[in-house]
Amino acid sequence: MSPNQLPPHGADGLADPIANLLEVLNLQPAGRAEARLQSDTQVTHYVASDDIFIGRSQPMPHGRVFGGQVLAQVVMAAGLTVADLDGPARALHSMHGYFLRPGDANAPIVFAVERLRDGGSFSARRVHALQDGKPIMSIILSFQIPATGMDHQDEMPEVPRPDSLPTLSETIAASGDRRRGEWITRRAIDIRHCEGPLYATPAPHRQSLQNVWIRAVGRLPDDPLIHQAVLAYAADYTLLESVLRQHGLAWADPRLVPASLDHSMWFHRPAKADDWILYAQRSPSSSGGRGLGIGRMFSADGTLVASVGQEGMLRVRGW
Repeated sequence: MSPNQLPPHGADGLADPIANLLEVLNLQPAGRAEARLQSDTQVTHYVASDDIFIGRSQPMPHGRVFGGQVLAQVVMAAGLTVADLDGPARALHSMHGYFLRPGDANAPIVFAVERLRDGGSFSARRVHALQDGKPIMSIILSFQIPATGMDHQDEMPEVPRPDSLPTLSETIAASGDRRRGEWITRRAIDIRHCEGPLYATPAPHRQSLQNVWIRAVGRLPDDPLIHQAVLAYAADYTLLESVLRQHGLAWADPRLVPASLDHSMWFHRPAKADDWILYAQRSPSSSGGRGLGIGRMFSADGTLVASVGQEGMLRVRGW
C-alpha cells in the first residue's frame, strides 16, 4: 500500500467523514531512528531500528484522542513496513496492545515501528504511538502470508437487518441530545443498535450482550490494509457497551468515567469495512472498576471476519 492511494493532507474532510478518516490514515514517513546498546562488561549488543511515521489527530469534544483512531493508525504504520517485503502479500492477522496515556486530539502522533522479525510465513512488528516523547499506546502486530488449513467458525446470531433499524441521525433526533448528536452523526462509521442505543438513556432491559451493525458511511479504497484499519477504528466505539447495558448505564451518565485500557483483535478472513458488519458483543465480567468486552464481527452473509477483546476502566462516581 502506498500513501498516495489516500487523500493528501489538507483535504477537506469536515463535510465528508470518509475523506477526513482517510486523511487521518494517510501517515507521512519521517525517516528512521536507531538505538544501540553495547556493554563493556558483557558481550551484549542490542540495536533497535524504527521506521517513523507521523499522523494527525481528529478533533474531539473532550480534547482526548479517540482510541479507535490510534488503533487504525497503528495498523497503517505497521502495514506500510510489511508491504515492501518480497513474496506474497502479508495480511494482518492479530494485534495486542495497551493504551498507556490519554492522547491530545489537537496534536499529531508519532508512530515508531520496530521490525521484530520477518520469517518465512509471519512478520511481527512493535509499534509505539508517541506524543511529547511519551508513549500513549504500545502494541504488537503479526502478519501472515496466505495459507490453507482447518476451517470452522461460530454462527452469526439472528438479529434484525440493518435497513430495518433507525439510522444514527434518527436515533439522535429521537433522543433530543443535540450537543452530543452533532459529533456522533459526523462519524465515519454508521452504527445501528439491534437492542437500542445507550447514548443518552439506559436500556430498558439489563443484559450483558448486544448486537450492533457497523459500516463506513462511504466507499473506501480497494486496499485490504485500509479495510482492516477501519475495522479496528470502528471496534473501539461500542464494545464496552455490553458492560453498561448490564448495569443500567448510558454514556451520558455524569457519574461515568470511562477509558479503554487494552485492545486485542484477530482478523480471521477478508472483510469490507464499507459493507455491513454485524458486531456481536458480550461482557463476561466486570470488577474492580474495570469491564471486559468480547466481540465477534460477521459479514452480512454470516462469515466470521474478526474477533475483538477489550478491557476498559468504567468507574462510576458514588458506586
